[in-house]
Amino acid sequence: MKIAKATQNYEAWLGKRITLLPADLKRKHEAMAQDVFPFLRATFYRWMQLWPEVCANQDAAPKVLAVGDLHVENFGTWRDAEGRLVWGINDFDEAYNLPYTVDLVRLAASAHIAIREARLQIAPGDACDAILSGYVKSLQTGGTPIVLAERHPWLREMMTGVLRDPDRFWTKMDALKTWRGRVPKSAVRAMERLLPGKDVEYRIAHRIAGLGSLGRERYVAVAEFEGAKIAREAKALAPSACVWAAGGKASERILYQQIVDRAVRAVDPFVRLKGRWIVRRLAPDCSRVELTSMPRERDESKLLHAMGFETANVHLGTPAKTKAILQHLKRQPGHWLHIAAGNMVKATMRDWREWRAR
Repeated sequence: MKIAKATQNYEAWLGKRITLLPADLKRKHEAMAQDVFPFLRATFYRWMQLWPEVCANQDAAPKVLAVGDLHVENFGTWRDAEGRLVWGINDFDEAYNLPYTVDLVRLAASAHIAIREARLQIAPGDACDAILSGYVKSLQTGGTPIVLAERHPWLREMMTGVLRDPDRFWTKMDALKTWRGRVPKSAVRAMERLLPGKDVEYRIAHRIAGLGSLGRERYVAVAEFEGAKIAREAKALAPSACVWAAGGKASERILYQQIVDRAVRAVDPFVRLKGRWIVRRLAPDCSRVELTSMPRERDESKLLHAMGFETANVHLGTPAKTKAILQHLKRQPGHWLHIAAGNMVKATMRDWREWRAR
């Protein structure tokens, strides 16, 4: 199936399950044509369609509750229940039971593409080695949340360097136009439940963010509370694109809350699944961190090692598979991750060139 037809079919399938916003879908389609990296981020459905054929050797790996749509810009920071700054995977929209290799290869492939587009300055093979080294270390040690307090000073410095200027952040929030259209009552209730009180007055805006989820309903409630601004976002969730790629012969259960609760991590108490909405707090230090917003002087090998480590933190949420994964890894040929990622990048590049040409 060609990429245009796959996109049309997937969006038709998705549109039967949630409300899609045509203007935002158009923005997504335009972003997909710009570069390979945004194309990769926007087309997880296509990745899962290509995966069994391109990475047949890795498709038989032990299965875990996986992230699915993992890439080098699906990481960010949040505050845990103790108010500590935490770093880790930011988005679990496509969580599903998958071979553990899907997450590793997709993370490595995104690093390949980021290097190609000068978003990272490291050799592709070294990037894959760093990811795999971090992944194995986490599995072998039982994992640990990456809390940026007294530990990980290098990562804390990298993240606090972009701990996005509050003035700039709230100026951006204030610039969002108040939404005059209909807002589903379920979305309103979901955001209100995460506000600090019933009497907090707020306004609702439509937020355009992300790429994989661009086209879905996404609302943000912005308010004043005790002398400063606060915000809560509600984003529509749908069954994972893995269900579509499997021809609809799989469970459509949304696993977002399950994967967050089971992972080895310091949980963000403001991330909650409310019906068909994922609700979270938005703040300068509670958001995804893009590579371009990080300091140029950075140890990218350590950063990718940490990404691999955090990936295993999530996979450890399926503890019965840890031993099998380590045994499977020992049987893999040298540079397997680099090779598999390269093959998926080639397939993605072909799709992107075809999409851009249209």
